[in-house]
Amino acid sequence: MNFEEKLKNIFPIHNKILTKEDKENLLKQRGVVLWFTGLSGSGKSTLAINVERELFTSGYLTQILDGDNIRSGLNKDLGFSEEDRKENIRRIAEVAKLFANCGVVTLTSFVSPTREIRKLAADIIKEGVFFEIYVNAPLEVCEKRDVKGLYKKARAGEIKDFTGIHQPFEAPENPFLEIRTDQMSINEATNKILRAILPLITYNK
Repeated sequence: MNFEEKLKNIFPIHNKILTKEDKENLLKQRGVVLWFTGLSGSGKSTLAINVERELFTSGYLTQILDGDNIRSGLNKDLGFSEEDRKENIRRIAEVAKLFANCGVVTLTSFVSPTREIRKLAADIIKEGVFFEIYVNAPLEVCEKRDVKGLYKKARAGEIKDFTGIHQPFEAPENPFLEIRTDQMSINEATNKILRAILPLITYNK
């Protein structure tokens, strides 16, 4: 059965359910997706965790979607082929969109190495909700950190198609924010992000 035939038996009820605005009114906050992208070891997860904690302390409802967590659950059936990487991001974007539609401030932490794959996510989540944060650190800095030991395994041939070693990372051309984690502390970076996003999530009916 092809895609068109499948659609014949699907009847969306989007026009009957509560809207994003209804949920935001309840929570008194705006639902957005903060899409952290960058090389492994650049500091994406650390920043997302810090930003989430600060927002939670300030009374915001948040949710982190992290690469390793998603890969061990929702997307555990996917590998690292080009097709699977795209499907990984597509599913993540759909889930992030659902959270944002519930008024939740959603923080995603994924390498998402190509502009094409990030555009896929942005097109799903939509402009005004999707905000790309480029966590930028030079490859040599990320490799020196090697928090998970992945670069060492990639250099040893234990991991194939590893971004930064075997596959390039395409830097965002016009990110909402660029954070240089080799030039500022985690606290400085966290505060820079908070200053930029608080106006986006502040509730004004």
